[in-house]
Amino acid sequence: MLGFLLYLIVIGIVAGYLARLLVPGEDPMGFFGTMALGIVGSFVGGFLGYLLFGHDLDEGALQASGVIGSIIGAIIALLVWRAVGGQRGGGRPVTR
Repeated sequence: MLGFLLYLIVIGIVAGYLARLLVPGEDPMGFFGTMALGIVGSFVGGFLGYLLFGHDLDEGALQASGVIGSIIGAIIALLVWRAVGGQRGGGRPVTR
């Protein structure tokens, strides 16, 4: 169990950082926000892998994915975060 948690943390840091690097724009997230983004992305990637490929049927749909799936999931989670608003109060509205 401890190994799984360390895996989630390390993969979360890498996937969250790469997602923020690959998606242009400013994200006011700190280290722990980036790590949480990667961890959420890992589960999003695992869910998408389950839906697309149907592997690991005995583990269920909510599972962690590998590095590439985590990065793709983190990019999706970051884009959804931005679409929903991403900031709670105090943020300046974007004017065009």
